Amino acid sequence: VPESQYGTYVWPCAVVLAQYLWAHRRSLPGKRVLEIGAGVSLPGVVAARCGARVILSDSEELPQCLQRCRSSCLMNRLPHVPVLGLTWGRVSPELLSLAPIDIILGSDVFFDPKDFEDILTTIYFLLEKNPQAQFWTAYQVRSADWSIEALLYKWNLKSIHIPLHSFGADKEHLASSSLPGRHTIEMMIISLAQSEGT
Repeated sequence: VPESQYGTYVWPCAVVLAQYLWAHRRSLPGKRVLEIGAGVSLPGVVAARCGARVILSDSEELPQCLQRCRSSCLMNRLPHVPVLGLTWGRVSPELLSLAPIDIILGSDVFFDPKDFEDILTTIYFLLEKNPQAQFWTAYQVRSADWSIEALLYKWNLKSIHIPLHSFGADKEHLASSSLPGRHTIEMMIISLAQSEGT
């Protein structure tokens, strides 16, 4: 994906998550993938180019974000990737009628703490419908004051921390960004704490 097409919109987390997908590209063909809060959809585009069956989604209240998803697909010769309006925390007909999924992607969706509960409501709903699915997420630690661990516990979700060096994402240039501040990026895989029958 040529960087210049995305200008300054690609946040460091999207690059890290895309790198994780690339490192696991051999497992992606045929996988059913949903990206939430997709924006320019770098991770979703990478997954689709690696052979996954991808659906992109962003807030139905942000038509410009949905348009950005569609533009990214067209620029990357992926005209058939569906783009859905899904608002976090809202059980909409679109959410209810989603086909089964294997992997949910979320790049820097844990941005504003007031959204965390809504995001996890949506993730929990999707994982309960797809108990074997996983939520792959990269997020930027913006404050020492919050952690999503307590919320994960509340929602009966567990997380596995993936060290960036384990998939070559700890290099300075990879997640470099002109944004202020030092970036601490975490990569996690979130799943149901216990699924039925285990």
